[in-house]
Amino acid sequence: MSNYVFYIVVCLCLIILQTTVMPCFPILSKCYDLLVPLVLYLGIFRPVHECILIILFLGFVMDNLSAAPFGLYGTAYVWLFICMKWVTTFLHVVNSVLLPFVVALGVLAENLIFFGIFAILGTGASISADTVRTVAYQILWALGTGAFLLAFLDYTHKKWDKWVSERFAKESDAG
Repeated sequence: MSNYVFYIVVCLCLIILQTTVMPCFPILSKCYDLLVPLVLYLGIFRPVHECILIILFLGFVMDNLSAAPFGLYGTAYVWLFICMKWVTTFLHVVNSVLLPFVVALGVLAENLIFFGIFAILGTGASISADTVRTVAYQILWALGTGAFLLAFLDYTHKKWDKWVSERFAKESDAG
């Protein structure tokens, strides 16, 4: 239960950062979706039963905040999680050299999923030069910051687990 609290707090912090703080800075206005590294983190480091509800929650919240068709983010997050679980079966993704590329590929995969869904829906959305530039910009941001975000998530989750276990031990000793 404490892991769910941690994930929800992290989700909400990342969503607030992405939707309210980052748009105020022009250099960050076209940055990648900050929830992609969280989904990838869950796929790399956490068991499936712990992640399903969190990923569905993430997708639901982002679908409600965006002007995109409902289910777009939820679908993208579920597929990213499935792909990451599949990749971890044969590749040691925790390697610090691979982490920036994992996040960059996750950002690319999310954009490809978006393009695929828009193509299936027949919205007439075309891939323009500006769209390609934005995706390239997002991939560069992911290469530069993604591994740090994954490491930060892992570090804070370990600290959270330690804090919760110490607090639980104190309460059981006192009671």
